[in-house]
Formats: sequence, C-alpha cells, structure tokens
Amino acid sequence: MRRLQLYIGTERVDLFKDESVSLTQTIQNVKDIAKVFTEFTQTFSVPASRKNNKIFQHYYNFDIDFGFDARNKADARLELNDLPFKNGKIKLNSVDLKNNVAHTYHITFFGNTVNLKDVLGDDLLSSLGALDDNSQVYDFLNVTNTMQGFPTGNNNIIVPLITHTDRMFYDSSGNNHIYTNVFPHQNNGINWNQFKYALRVQAIIDAIESKYTVTNGYGVDIVFSDDFFNDVTNDEFNELFIWLHRKKGNVETPSFGDASWTQVNELGDVNTTDDYDVMTPIANVQNGILTIDSSNGDYSTNPPSPQLDLLFTPTAGTNTLPYDVRVIEANTGIIARSGNGFIGQQYLYQNENLPDGAYIIQIRSEQLVQFASGGIKWTLDVEERDDEQQTLNGSVIFSNAASFSTSAVFEFNITQQIPKIKIIDFISGMFNMFNLTAFVNDVGVIVVRTLDSYYAAGSQTPINIDKYLDTKTSKVDVALPFKEINFSYKGLGTLLAKQFEQIYNSGWGSISYKLNNRIYDAPTENYKVELPFEHMQYERLYDIDPSGSGASTTVQYGYFVDDNFEPYYGEPLLFYPILNNGTSIRIRDEETTDEDDITRYFIPSNSLALDCATSKVNIHFQNEINEYTAREAGDPTCFTDTLFETKYKTYIQDVFNEKRRLVKVTAYLPMKVYYDLELNDLIQLGQDSYKINSMKTDLTSGKTEFELLNTIL
Repeated sequence: MRRLQLYIGTERVDLFKDESVSLTQTIQNVKDIAKVFTEFTQTFSVPASRKNNKIFQHYYNFDIDFGFDARNKADARLELNDLPFKNGKIKLNSVDLKNNVAHTYHITFFGNTVNLKDVLGDDLLSSLGALDDNSQVYDFLNVTNTMQGFPTGNNNIIVPLITHTDRMFYDSSGNNHIYTNVFPHQNNGINWNQFKYALRVQAIIDAIESKYTVTNGYGVDIVFSDDFFNDVTNDEFNELFIWLHRKKGNVETPSFGDASWTQVNELGDVNTTDDYDVMTPIANVQNGILTIDSSNGDYSTNPPSPQLDLLFTPTAGTNTLPYDVRVIEANTGIIARSGNGFIGQQYLYQNENLPDGAYIIQIRSEQLVQFASGGIKWTLDVEERDDEQQTLNGSVIFSNAASFSTSAVFEFNITQQIPKIKIIDFISGMFNMFNLTAFVNDVGVIVVRTLDSYYAAGSQTPINIDKYLDTKTSKVDVALPFKEINFSYKGLGTLLAKQFEQIYNSGWGSISYKLNNRIYDAPTENYKVELPFEHMQYERLYDIDPSGSGASTTVQYGYFVDDNFEPYYGEPLLFYPILNNGTSIRIRDEETTDEDDITRYFIPSNSLALDCATSKVNIHFQNEINEYTAREAGDPTCFTDTLFETKYKTYIQDVFNEKRRLVKVTAYLPMKVYYDLELNDLIQLGQDSYKINSMKTDLTSGKTEFELLNTIL
C-alpha cells in the first residue's frame, strides 16, 4: 500500500487509515464530446482529530470569529510516499457531528488546474476593461477610413459591410428603390451610421489574460499557451472577428461622458499692450499650445507668474447646451483643471496664477456647441519691474481667430458596444467551435489545443500494461451512446438564414451526423453541440439595372434584420473579414451631405478566403455553397474545410465506426508507470492499442479503472 499525505498550507492533515482516495482524469469523454478536460476533483473524508480541528479552526462552532473560511479554497498538495504528486486546492464541504461533537470533515481536493468557471464567474465580455484600448471615434471620417482598411494604428478594429437596418442594392441605372442603392450617382449611397465596428477575437483573449491575474486579486494568472489562441500563424482563429452589436439598429446611444474631446488649435495673438511689447514675452501660443516661461522676462516679475483668465463664450444659438472643458499639461497629459456641465459664458480660470509650462484646451459636448471668433480666450496680465524699479504692466490675449465647434461624435467604447455574453460562455463557445481541449502545464499555463493535435502530441509508442491487469473483470461497451450528433449555431434568425431554413428544412451551416447516413435501432438518443453565436448568410450584390446586364460586383454584405425586415439583435456574430477591391460604392453622411465613393472594403464572409485555392477554411459545420462564388465559374462548394470536417470528423467517425468499442479494464499500476502516463498516450493490451477515454486511480492501492477506445487501422 502507498502512503498518502495531504497538506493544507504547511499543515499535514490526519487521514482515516481506511480512506480510499481516487483520482479521475479525462481529457474528453466520448460520452459527452461537448465537455472538455476537467482535472481531478475528489471528495473524501478526514477525521475531526485535534490536528484537523486546529486546521479547520473548529468550523462547526459558528461562534468563533475569523475562523476557517469555507467560501474560499485553500492551497493544498498531495504526496505519495513522501514524493510530490499533485498541487491544488482544498474546499471544506461539511462537518458531521455525533452527539453534538465533530466527527468527520468532508472535503474536496481540486487538482491545480485553472477552473475557468470559478475564476470568471458570471463576468461579461463588457467587464474586460482592456478592450477599450481599441475604442474608436464614431463619425463619418473614421468609419469610412476604417471601412477601407486605412492604417489606424490598430489592426484589431475594422468596419465590415454589415448593415443594421437598411438593405443594400446596386443599380447602375440610378433608379430609386425602397431600399438603398449604393451605386455612386446623384443621391444614391448608404448612410455611414448603418455600420458598426468589429473586433478581432484574439483581442478578447488578450483582455482576459490582462484582467485575470494575481496582481488584480484573482488568485491565479490566466495565461493561454500559443498552441491555438496565441499562435500567430493560426489564421482560422486570428482572422476571426466579432461584430460590435449591442442593440437593435443604431449604435448604443452614448452617455454624455462618452462624447469625444476636441482640442482647440486655432488660437492667435489678438491684442497686446505697449508695456508687454517692450518686455520679452513670457507667454506665446503655437499650434494651440500655450507656453508660459517666466524666465524669458527681461526683468523680475511680480507676481512670479502671470495672472490668467480663461473665458468661454458659446454663440447665441448654442448657449443653452451643456459642454465640458479642461486644460491639460501638454507634456505630461495631466489635467490641470476641468469644468463640467458649463452652460453659456463661463470662466475656467479667473485672476489666477498659472505655473510655467505648456497647456492645451479641450472641449466636448453631446450636442454641437459653437464658439464664434474670440469665444475662447486666454487673457494674461504680467507685472514686471525694471532695473530702476519702475513697474511695467502688460497683457496679452490669445483667442480663436475663427469659429470653433465641438465634435458632434462620440467615442465608440468597446466595452459599451460589445454583445452581452458571459466570458465563460464565450470561451466555451470557442472550445466547442474548434473542438478544443485544455490542460495546465507545470508552469501554470493553460495549454489549449485541438483534440486531434492533443492526441497527436502523445506517445505514439503504446505503453504495455498487460502485466498489471486484473484479468478477473473487464467489459466491452458500445462506444457512443447516441444515434445522431447535431452541430449548429444558436443564432439563425437573420433574414437570409431564416429563408434558407424554410427552403431546405435545415439550419444554415448546420449538420446532423449519422454513420453512413443510416439510422440504427440502437443507440436511441441524439446529442447536440450548439454554439452560442449568430451565423449569417451573406449576400453578394449584382447590378440590377433593368437593361438586364446582371453584372456581378465585388460587394458582399450582411443584412442584419429578421424575416419581418425589422432590425435584429440575435446572438454575437462571428465572421471572417476579407479586404476586397473593386466595385465603387457610395457612403454618405445624410446630415452634412459629405460622401465618399470607396472601392476598397471589408466584406463579411463565413470563409477565410474568396478563392478556395487559397484556403478552404470556413466556419460552417455543413459544407454550404459559398455566397460570393455561387455565380462564378468553378465549384462554389469547394470550401470543404468545415468545422466538422477539420475538427470533429476524425474523432466522431472513429467513435461511430462499427468496430469501435469502449473497453473497461482494471490494472494495478506501479507508481513510476502512473507518474509517467499522460492522457494522450496510447495503451497496449495484448496486440491491440487503445486511446485513454478516462482513468480512475485509487491513490493508496494503485488500482486504476480504465475506459479505453480501441484504435482502428
């Protein structure tokens, strides 16, 4: 028998002599393919000995202050024969009493695997503050520039051709339609605010790693390996984007505090006094920056810094609207002073000293506020004494020479616009989407791999355990207790996806897998893998000129409405953006009449590339006709690398194989064999080799109950 030791912190726990502690490990159970790896969790009992009562601080006595906190897990470790075995956490579940005296503590040991659900809780994607590092100004200029992929210093943000309300048409005849004609002619064009930003999914992974750290008080650092999530070569994940769609229709209305700050750059020397002219100026304005340097004075100053007024006077038409102002130290970014909710004429400084330095003025408002020439005014009064102690007084006024208006735009903050979904649900969706599994390595990094690559990384030389077998008991089961497995997206509610379902009686991009498309009497149950995301069918535009040309354009877009043509919310939308060049379309600003004819734009796609010769990868489960190539020469169904085909088929078909069996055997493994055995290693019994589906080991006796899947040549 092996000697098992349990430590909580540095204290060794007393165990029952006959206590059997078992460790169950599984990487992905064939009985539930939607569940990924869970490390050992085992509940067992320990006596209420004097030592254990001290460790658990007599938890059963609720009158004790600052006792053992059963709400949190405590650091713990297991040893076998004084050798380190497992680090993890202990959770106290309950205490049994006999005759009102503590008898037994029931505890659970958790292997030192990051339990994402425990760490993430019910936190939403919107709680990931680091996402706001990607926030953008939301206005005509920035949207149209970002739509074209012009450099913005941030490749995590794009604007795809997905409209939230208006349908797009292309008619080179210029005819009017009830929908929006994007042919660039006369009054045609689609309003810029029909579009919303989209965020690279990898940025969400980065933000999770940034937030959930020991430094931030979470007790664990969530760090993902570069096997899948952080692999710069993994385009099928790196090029995946999420549409920032928080509500139906227009972008979520910003609060006043989300309005964009606008810097006042048009300031000039309007007026000076004679005395100021004879002094070396200690203040000047260049490019909107006020610089004060008292050392530039010819004589000693009194007082040592200039007296300052800063006055704001909005025009009569906007003087009832609120606005915020602030003065910022230009070199440090520190706010020197701010004023909020100003209405009408207001001072920010009045007869005050301003230390030497460089300063800028910024103003913001939810609605457009204007300042006529002279409406923003610095006034500085300076008193100096010459060598003869004569007083020289001077003043200078810097004001806006031309009219100034606050920006009518606001900051598109990612956390305020990202779809409402729990982080854990999003991560689970990623795992189920790409059939990922995970484990924690020796340095605490969460290694994320596809299931196929995980098994491929294991020892391909089977480990023979024949001599350790208990030949008295064994069992052979049907491997998969389901007659059919259904793969689909939860969100299939947009117009074209609904029409597809009505026509074909099948969900867009969904698949029901049956062995050889046959239905068997047994097993009798179905299993469903459903992703918590929206899945759209996109539309390529063709010229609907009545002349009948029907020429194709390079424009493909998403129409995010329901089958009643009403704006739709749905589930979080994932897609691949493809930067396409070609047909000119018009983007316009209906309020200002600004317009931009663009020939470069991000088209949304379910496929990674437009040409399947470049890449066959797509995010369907079922191979569907490609929306862009359907009317082109060649095979529009050649995008064959679906999620099912590349991530599930090998595993599922293997399990569905008529020769597949789930074999249950018992072995008594020596400690060295057990220590060295990994879940992705092959096991040999006789002449046959097997994958490990699960293994349950009694740590004291070495008795291990295996569930094994036979390999099929």
